[in-house]
Amino acid sequence: MKKSLLFLFWTLQLFSGLHAQSSHSFNAIYVGQNNSRIAFPIGGMGAGMFCIEGTGAISHMSIRNRPDMFNEPVMFGAIVIKGRPSSARVLEGPVPDWKKFGMARAAKGAPGADWGLTRFKSASFLCRLPFGIVTLKDPEIALDVTMTAWSPFVPTDADNSSLPAGAVEYRFKNAGTTGFDYVFSYHAENFIATADRYGNPSPDNRIRSTDNGFILSQSAAPKSPDDRGDFAIFTDPAEKSAVDYCWFRGGDYDPLMMVWKHIREGDIPATVPVGSQAPGASIYIPFHLQPGESKTIRIMMAWYTSVTRMRFSGWPTFEGDLGFSPKVEDNYYAPWYSGRFDSIESVISFWKDHYSELRKNSGLFRDAFYASTLPPEIKEAVAANLSILKSPTILRQRDGRFWGWEGCGDAIGSCSGNCTHVYNYAQALCHLFPSLERSMRETEFHEDQDSTGHQNFRAGLPIRPLAHPFYAAADGQLGGIIKIYRDWRIFGDRNWLRELYPLMKSSLDYCIRTWDPVHKGLIEEAHHNTYDVELWGPDPMCTGIYLGALEAIVKMGFYLQNDVSLYQDLLERGRMVMDNQLYNGKYFFQKTEWKGLSTNPVEEAKKSFWGSYSPEALQLLQKEGPKYQYGTGC
Repeated sequence: MKKSLLFLFWTLQLFSGLHAQSSHSFNAIYVGQNNSRIAFPIGGMGAGMFCIEGTGAISHMSIRNRPDMFNEPVMFGAIVIKGRPSSARVLEGPVPDWKKFGMARAAKGAPGADWGLTRFKSASFLCRLPFGIVTLKDPEIALDVTMTAWSPFVPTDADNSSLPAGAVEYRFKNAGTTGFDYVFSYHAENFIATADRYGNPSPDNRIRSTDNGFILSQSAAPKSPDDRGDFAIFTDPAEKSAVDYCWFRGGDYDPLMMVWKHIREGDIPATVPVGSQAPGASIYIPFHLQPGESKTIRIMMAWYTSVTRMRFSGWPTFEGDLGFSPKVEDNYYAPWYSGRFDSIESVISFWKDHYSELRKNSGLFRDAFYASTLPPEIKEAVAANLSILKSPTILRQRDGRFWGWEGCGDAIGSCSGNCTHVYNYAQALCHLFPSLERSMRETEFHEDQDSTGHQNFRAGLPIRPLAHPFYAAADGQLGGIIKIYRDWRIFGDRNWLRELYPLMKSSLDYCIRTWDPVHKGLIEEAHHNTYDVELWGPDPMCTGIYLGALEAIVKMGFYLQNDVSLYQDLLERGRMVMDNQLYNGKYFFQKTEWKGLSTNPVEEAKKSFWGSYSPEALQLLQKEGPKYQYGTGC
């Protein structure tokens, strides 16, 4: 995918400058500065996520169907040796310096953060997608700690890879010479609670009970149905745990300071739910370890935020909708999991029942991927980019269809709607989750294509037919035909191909009429493309994709026993043109032309492409033509 806004995680070393200055090897353990900006996504495809950082901290809490990149709630595990208050530690490494001086509100001391609590002296991180492994060390405590964070990622099993769930497994090993009693605990403020513009919390939040854990909960206000949300934190039924459903209610830092007092003293408080306005909740698990003995405690998480006000057209400035549906639930986006589960309790039950199976299957993918003979730098790059599938870049609507932004901004996705000339370059989904990739083809050639064959290159959300006020993207629309060929070769379903073939033919015929009206076998009329500009005259990129689409439809047409003589003729002409007119013996080049085309004169075409030229641009245009390919956006 293009554009700098693409949501890439834990890839800092891939920037050549830093990598040249470090000794980090590909796919190795991250330490020191190489570990300071890792954020490893946990969550299902289209279900939202949170990240575990290289230090073990939880951040990027984005579970409300949109990015929330600076949402770092108070949420942490802790350990203490009974009778030794000075051993109390948050189960994280040191807070990176860049956070102390660069995060929002850091200049005011980061009010509300837990950064002042004692942490382990060092942390390291190992990526084994979909598992992120943090190791904590502290010379003052004879305790080895390993955290393994993960969420299901099982190729071809799209549904179980789209669960609103994740887990962090804490493994403790007594590295000392005597046995100790320990108290592990896990804590979270009620970060799901909403607040007004003055920061006052909604009166409709509460912390509810679930077996061996708690549910952070926010009810919907009459005018804010999308406030409704739940986030559950719980552990295994076999653990002898105690739950504090309500932190001390006081001002400023009082609730967190009282939590830290309990941690240091090895307390195991247990309270019942109190109704609304509980600041936070905690789980406490006491255990004993002899020298060399180890124990793993599993903290499981699940969330449910099923109602949104998310409704986008394909265009940022023009809704172009064909009307609201009589069914209210069809008017706004709802995540896929809301059609499979009816409540947070249903998600919790499923996650508990299938945890071991899903962990095993996710491990099979991990083992197969890292055992491959690909060069190590390729494996690291592939793993880093696969993390996008777990980020808020990806959505799945209630019927299961895939819908993606081009990337993530801080609080909303960037550039909507399965953008065809961007997703042309994505090659992971079709091989790992082919059913989701095919759903994009079905959207492109059904809802996004009109009776003339014109395709909107951005899909609406929820996916639905839209008006067609904007021009087509040549590389995106033609690329869809190549992708149908690819997906059919992966899928092998004749009926699926037969259903799409007439729509594919209509699309290609539109492209020929619009950009190759005199049947030269090349794209020469003014055409929009992935560079967000209009190219005038034949260029090798779009013409190459055009020839690829022609060859693809010829092969599919032969298979379905359809007449493809026109397309085969254009393919042969185009090959000759590419080799003889757009190649100089060393490289392919664009042949800029703006006169003698069917497209309106350049200065008029700009208006039809939305917008107009400035006086300076018009003067330069009249002098030199569209030499600099001035863009029109989108």
